[in-house]
Amino acid sequence: MEETFFPFEQLDIYGLALDFASEVYSLSAQFPDHERFGLTNQTRRAAVSVSLNIAEGRGRGTDKELVRYLMMSRGSLFEVLSASQIAHRLGYLDDETLMTIRAQAKTLSAKIMTLSKKLNPKP
Repeated sequence: MEETFFPFEQLDIYGLALDFASEVYSLSAQFPDHERFGLTNQTRRAAVSVSLNIAEGRGRGTDKELVRYLMMSRGSLFEVLSASQIAHRLGYLDDETLMTIRAQAKTLSAKIMTLSKKLNPKP
């Protein structure tokens, strides 16, 4: 395990987001070469954005800002899901691979929402 120096590195969801991005990179390598600057690029950028938004939000220093960036992170997560569904319909991903992405996204989304609600409880 790497030593953590920054607050965002201590968040469990940050590690999950890194794992998710790595998985999406591996799976999108199956996409055809003609998609390199289209669906492959967009899917990977969205996957990377999940962890980037968590890091940036934590770096802003307030719970309110972190919650705002967590919601952006969740939006990027949903973007990956949509791109994955498109890739599946085009035959670039099989059923099992799509279900793997969906399962990881479901877990990560739930944890993002749990942290958001903890930081911003409704009265």
